[in-house]
Amino acid sequence: MEAVGILCLAVVVLTWGFFWVWESSERMKSQEQADLLGGGSHTLLVIAHPDDEAMFFAPTVLGLARLRHRVFLLCFSAGNYYNQGEIRKRELLQSCDVLGIPPSSVMIIDNRDFPDDPRVQWNTEHVASILLQHIEVNSINLVVTFDAGGVSGHSNHVALYAAVRTLHSEGKLPKGFPVLTLQSVSVLRKYLSLLDLPFSLLGTCDVLFVLTSKEVTRAKVVIKLEWKMFSGDLITVRKMKTAEDIKRYFFSLSPLSFTHNKCAK
Repeated sequence: MEAVGILCLAVVVLTWGFFWVWESSERMKSQEQADLLGGGSHTLLVIAHPDDEAMFFAPTVLGLARLRHRVFLLCFSAGNYYNQGEIRKRELLQSCDVLGIPPSSVMIIDNRDFPDDPRVQWNTEHVASILLQHIEVNSINLVVTFDAGGVSGHSNHVALYAAVRTLHSEGKLPKGFPVLTLQSVSVLRKYLSLLDLPFSLLGTCDVLFVLTSKEVTRAKVVIKLEWKMFSGDLITVRKMKTAEDIKRYFFSLSPLSFTHNKCAK
């Protein structure tokens, strides 16, 4: 029994030590991020489907709000894969409202050129053209989107990265224009939840947003908004997927990297 008591005490001490180090690191990182990203920027979040903003980018949007960024959102489809496009568009606007993005800053592209379908390859030049137009009209000086792996591997996600890369390689964006991409991680890391924090904190990302308790509450509201309108078997499947992804993103699913140097190659 004495050995068990000592072991439990050691676990408590180690856990306390870890969180003390994490909190100190997070304070330092927050200041570094503020210096790196600046304040008052016009940031464009580029996503493929309604729910991407909640499933993948909620910590990023809330973190950018902390830094007083004005966030615009460009969604390249209505998410009509299950013929629920109109519902999902409404959900997206409600989600954005909770995240602090007003309807006037949200653009949803709903046409046959960009179907919500992982089997369809979106035309890179077409995506790039629309993206560039949106950047210029809204005086955007920071873009946030998926990386080359698309986080979940969805071809529509990957198409957005390809479009940004094309704009850089063709010199259509100002020199040094910053692009932040959400890092794709292994399946194992996706479901480690809190245990993934050391990997994220010690990783090579340029920016890491970790939610506060109040922000976690807002993120939960966003998830409920995204899924409440679905019914039957569809909502069961989607809730299961959401619950698995939430485990990670509620804590640290926003390790991002600047990619303008990579894109320029």
